Amino acid sequence: MSKRTDSRLGSLATGALTAASLLVVSGVAAATGVVIAREFGRTEETDGLLAAYGVFIVITIAAQAIRFAVLPTLARARDEQRLAGELVGFAAALLVVAAPLLLVAVLGADVLAELLTGAESEVASGTAADALVWIVPAGLAHVFAGLAASGLAALDDYATAAFGHATGAIAGLVLILLRVEPDGIVAIAWGVALNGAITMLVPSVALVLRATRVGMPAGAARPSGLPMPARLGSFAVGAALPLALQLLYLVCLAFASRLDTGDATSFVYAYLAGSALVAVTAGSLGMVTSVPLSRAGLGTAETVTHVVATTWLALVVVGAAAGAFALAGGGAVEAALGEAFGGEVGADLGRLVVALSPWMVASIGVWVTFPLAFVAGRTRMLPALSAAALALQVPLAWVAAAWLELNGLALALALTTLLVLVALLRELDALAEAARPLASAALLVVGVSLLAFVPSAVALESFAAAGVGLVLYVALLALIRPRGLVVGWRYLRALR
Repeated sequence: MSKRTDSRLGSLATGALTAASLLVVSGVAAATGVVIAREFGRTEETDGLLAAYGVFIVITIAAQAIRFAVLPTLARARDEQRLAGELVGFAAALLVVAAPLLLVAVLGADVLAELLTGAESEVASGTAADALVWIVPAGLAHVFAGLAASGLAALDDYATAAFGHATGAIAGLVLILLRVEPDGIVAIAWGVALNGAITMLVPSVALVLRATRVGMPAGAARPSGLPMPARLGSFAVGAALPLALQLLYLVCLAFASRLDTGDATSFVYAYLAGSALVAVTAGSLGMVTSVPLSRAGLGTAETVTHVVATTWLALVVVGAAAGAFALAGGGAVEAALGEAFGGEVGADLGRLVVALSPWMVASIGVWVTFPLAFVAGRTRMLPALSAAALALQVPLAWVAAAWLELNGLALALALTTLLVLVALLRELDALAEAARPLASAALLVVGVSLLAFVPSAVALESFAAAGVGLVLYVALLALIRPRGLVVGWRYLRALR
């Protein structure tokens, strides 16, 4: 399994491949949301389903974090001819965590559903219980899928996991569309479960076939490396910050719920749009660069170069997408979700996405930098940083909501996330050297976005304005050719 090949794609190509897979998954998630909104509206059933789905989100966030945590270890294990043993060791540690969760989901679904929904609505509680039986195993399947994908990444194979992820998402949506009419809302949970199963099976089977093809002896698959407690500790450390970042949003959502009717819904949709952009850009690049960086080694100069180069490319994509959504997002949301999101509500939603742009910029920096903490072996501060960010977010969101309502919450989220980025860069000894080029990149992208999208917004309507704005945006970047963007492009093409 550890036999090395010489045909590695550059990080730019593998990042694009992973981003395409995440884009498909995000599109399927959006389509599923449309199905729920159009078929069931806002009812006690949807309350129960979405309460259960919140558990799935938490588990999948942990899955992504664990993937970042194990990638450097697996990359080094591959170079030392002991990848199979490390994979089995991590899988055994995951089983220790997953088995109790699975038992709770299957045997205690009713109790867990009441905790999630309260005892006031039997419909919501019953729906949540029915969904949890499918959704929790689906989330755990994503955890093991992430481990298998990391094993393939150590072997320089990103295509198989990307294919599995996209295929699982599409198959899940097809099942939902086929069964939602005759079987009701539980079909959503069935689709999520099918998605998880395929996402896990594709990379897992690929690993087994690869091991068989190279004639790997059975003894090589015995657990090796770190003891079980150390592996469990690495999972906890790896998951701490991503879970805290999700909780920052939930704190803001709680304050949004206390504003006008519908404000919480608008905040959710704006956040989901922004987080999808961050995941497709910075999340994918952060994921595919961990292995080559683990091989090459990471000092302060390498950290600064990597963070600045990767952030440049992610910011350029987000600048284009955020500008287009600001102009046409309201119309797109109305077309997808119905008249309740039309008119001024849709326009406000577009403006809220713009207000979240500083948070997107800070999040890009965090998701580019976060994996480097594991590559460099500087992870001890992550739990304390996570707790500090959460402690800060509550009073900050309270003051910001009272001052500027939803725009204030967007600002609070951006400020806390920016402080997390500062702390990560400081821990990696890269803050002083990276601060200026990162700020310059953000300001230049903002400037180009304003020059491209504001005139088209004044002269044209909605979708036409967004289309013309995108053309102007690309033309301005081609004309200016920012040095940081050119350097970043070359760097990621060469990194392998």
